Amino acid sequence: MQKFKTISSRAVPWGEMNIDTDIIIPKQFLKTVKRTGLGVHAFHDRRYLEDGTENPDFILNHPDYKNAQILIAGENFGCGSSREHAVWAIMDMGIRVILAPSFADIFRTNATKNGLLLITLSPEDLAHITHHVRQAAELLLTVDLAQTTIMLDGVVIPFAVDEFMRHCFLNGLDEIALTLQQEDKIATYEYELKQKRPWVL
Repeated sequence: MQKFKTISSRAVPWGEMNIDTDIIIPKQFLKTVKRTGLGVHAFHDRRYLEDGTENPDFILNHPDYKNAQILIAGENFGCGSSREHAVWAIMDMGIRVILAPSFADIFRTNATKNGLLLITLSPEDLAHITHHVRQAAELLLTVDLAQTTIMLDGVVIPFAVDEFMRHCFLNGLDEIALTLQQEDKIATYEYELKQKRPWVL
């Protein structure tokens, strides 16, 4: 998992509520088990017209928000069916942080396992950020995970995250990497088990 410490980026002020995983990545794109290559299909039915061209009315296609790494979402983002592909697609299109008042639990779990930072903020803080971003699309938000703060035009907004998740993100530790940290203990256990019960291994 890629380490996450600080990101400074434009933010996309979308804010629509109840964006489910079928909107994020429609079912026809779930055949792959690769984490890369899904970004082009993210938000497919909103992002493209019937002829395959980009929908100019969809906010993620707006030139001001191209290459933005921060998405401002609405309440209950990521609801619907459990699709890890949804997280893969969002990350593959370049989004590293999502700000919202709430997230669906399964989506949050999948995001945490893949390095997509979800930050829950109060409606007041989100309204403040959204207002400033809409006033000046070139404005940069700085998300500092080490300090658990968001800086916007000189204003510092604190946020809370799970401390274990924060440790994993800062150090780039997914579940496999966490397990490998115990490699010596695992090897010792397997060696001792083989001596005591050789028929097991």
